[in-house]
Amino acid sequence: MGGYRGTRPETVLYTTPIDLKNTMHRPGKTNGLTDVPGVWVGHYTDTAAASGTTVVICSDGAVGGVDVRGAAPGTRETDLLAPENLVEKVHAVSLSGGSVYGLAAADGVVRHLESRAIGFPLDDAHVAPIVPAAVLFDLGRGPDFRPSVDSSWGERACRSAGPGPVKTGCVGAGTGAMAGGIKGGVGSASLILDTGITIAALVAVNSLGSTLDPETGTFWEARLETGKEFAGLLRPQVVLPAAPDGAPGENTTLAVVATDAVLTKPQAKKIAMMAHDGMARAIRPAHTMFDGDIVFCLATGKRPLPEAAGFFSAPVAPAINEMGHAAADCLARAIIRGILDATSAYGLTAYRDLKHS
Repeated sequence: MGGYRGTRPETVLYTTPIDLKNTMHRPGKTNGLTDVPGVWVGHYTDTAAASGTTVVICSDGAVGGVDVRGAAPGTRETDLLAPENLVEKVHAVSLSGGSVYGLAAADGVVRHLESRAIGFPLDDAHVAPIVPAAVLFDLGRGPDFRPSVDSSWGERACRSAGPGPVKTGCVGAGTGAMAGGIKGGVGSASLILDTGITIAALVAVNSLGSTLDPETGTFWEARLETGKEFAGLLRPQVVLPAAPDGAPGENTTLAVVATDAVLTKPQAKKIAMMAHDGMARAIRPAHTMFDGDIVFCLATGKRPLPEAAGFFSAPVAPAINEMGHAAADCLARAIIRGILDATSAYGLTAYRDLKHS
């Protein structure tokens, strides 16, 4: 018996080095998600109910991707973002407290956008706003076990939305958040690459894992500070409270990364996947059976990706590498910012109020 003897194809390698360290220089003007032109952020905060809603709006639409890593997610319209499915652009993302009840907030976001003719065109007179949504568990942290979340929360978050600096800390979806036994919150960060492309992240930190190294009392990823964004806020060797035992579905970190680059749906999904690395570095452990961790990626399509020759049939692959790496670092920095800007509330001690060792 004889075997097939063919010629072995020559392997073509991309030879231009990729210096990831030197592709990222400075944060954007506000060091937040709204540094991506066309992206607005709004919050509705119900301090009495210990919960709230955060909305990210892209009025002109943005190519969307999503990656779910936690084992206990609460989501809406995420299947629509699968690369093989029809609709490419989304018009908003709703992030909310209230666990499964918080999905109702997305109805208000849809109604708000529809009233302004923002959405997927159905005919000359009607649109269907595409609004993926995700929720986190903050039940029982206010006076009533279930906060009074409904569609009005989404509408109010939309009405507060704008292109200015992102409000952080105990606002919106981060109002009742807890992270590794201390007070969680909303954080945001951005980076401008050498190419001029902007990458930014927004996150509501409500994790089972901790953002702080219990051996040193410092943030796992404090080394990523860009400029002096954490100046005066980092404290030496804080003493952490006992780690929570964790229970099914009682956590979840929700994130949106955005860019002004031109991306396809598969590329947007890849950026979301790579951004999760920043979550896993900044929160330990992450993506547990008790978290519903999720990252959305939105691309507004204002800047073409730079191309490089010779990388098989994917000339933009190096650019995707750089953007995914930047998205991960932005998300890690945003997570730290969410903890730094949180204030003690609902029986949860904020980082700023922890004791020194």
